[in-house]
Amino acid sequence: METVLVTGGSGYIGGWCIVDLLKRGYAVRTTVRSLSKEAGLRAAIASALEGAINLDERFTVVGADLTADTGWDAAVAGCDYVMHVASPLASSMPKTPDDLIIPARDGSMRVIKAATAAGVKRVVVTSSVAAAGPAPDAHDCVSDENVWTDLSKSNIDIYRQSKTLAERAIWSFMETYKGPMTVVTILPTAVLGPVLSPDNLGSVQIVSRLLSGQFPGIPRLGFNVVDVRDLADIHWRAMTVPEAAGKRFIATGNFMWMSEISKIMREKLGARARKVPSIPLPDFVLHIAAFFDPVLKFVTPGLGRKHEFTAARAEKILGWKSRSTANTVIDCAESLFDKKAVVV
Repeated sequence: METVLVTGGSGYIGGWCIVDLLKRGYAVRTTVRSLSKEAGLRAAIASALEGAINLDERFTVVGADLTADTGWDAAVAGCDYVMHVASPLASSMPKTPDDLIIPARDGSMRVIKAATAAGVKRVVVTSSVAAAGPAPDAHDCVSDENVWTDLSKSNIDIYRQSKTLAERAIWSFMETYKGPMTVVTILPTAVLGPVLSPDNLGSVQIVSRLLSGQFPGIPRLGFNVVDVRDLADIHWRAMTVPEAAGKRFIATGNFMWMSEISKIMREKLGARARKVPSIPLPDFVLHIAAFFDPVLKFVTPGLGRKHEFTAARAEKILGWKSRSTANTVIDCAESLFDKKAVVV
C-alpha cells in the first residue's frame, strides 16, 4: 500500500484530498500546525467517509509548521508521494508582504527539500491562478498555464505575490535538481463545494456571506469556480499520470458572476435563501465597506471585470473534467446548513 503525505490536512482543500485518497485505498499521513486539531480533523474525515474506512489503520496525523524546519523530515519519511496543500491563509490582509510571502515561499521549499531527501516519487503542489493571472485591470481575457503573474506591476496584491513567488521558487529549484523526483503544480480558481467542517472556509465565505445576508446587494464580481471534490481528483491524477511531470495545471469550471450564484440559490433553496440579495450593489458601496473589511479590499479590484481561465491542458493530459458549477453552489450551500456554518 502506497503512502501519501498531505500537508495542511485541517484546511478545506487538504481535508478533501485526504478523503479522496482514503477512498482510493492509500495510506494517508497529514500535517497540522497544532496537534490540538487532530480530534476535530478525524471527526470531519470520518463524517465524509460515513464509516466505510477504519481511520486508525490508514490515517495518521503529525505536527509540522511551514514556518519551521522541525518535523518535516519525519513527516515525509517513508512516503511515496506528497501533496503539498498547506499555505498561509489570506482571509485577512497581512501587515507587511513578508508576513505572507516568506511562509509561502520558504514553507514550500521546506516540503520540497524534505521530499527529495526522503526519496519521494512525486510532489503535487497546490498553487493558485493568482500565480497565472493577467494584470488586475485587464478585461475579458482568458489565461492558461503559460501565463505568469507579472510582479513588476504596482497593483499586484500580497496574496498574488506570495503564490507567484512560492511557485517560482519551486520551479527554480527543480531546474537544478538532478534526482528522480518530479513536481506538478495545480492552480485552482475559486474553490466551492461541500465543507467538511465550519472552520477554514476559504473561498466558501462567498456563499456563506450571501446566505447570511451580509451583502446588502449583489456586487459586480465574478470568478471561475472549481468544485473542491474535483480539485481533490485533479491532485490524484497529477500524482499518478506519468505525463503530468514538470507541468502546471489550471483547475477550473465555469465563470460565474455573483448575480448568477445568487439566482441559483434563490431558485433552488427556497425560503432558506431569503437573505440572499437580488438587487445590484453599487460599486462605491463595496469600496467604502472595503475600508473596514480586509477580505473585501482584496476583491474590489475585480469589480466588473471578467478574467477567465481554461482547464484544457488538464482535460487533455489528465483526462480531468469539472462538474456543473450550479450543482457545486447548491452542494456548498447545503453543507453549510448541515454543518451549522450558516443559520437562517
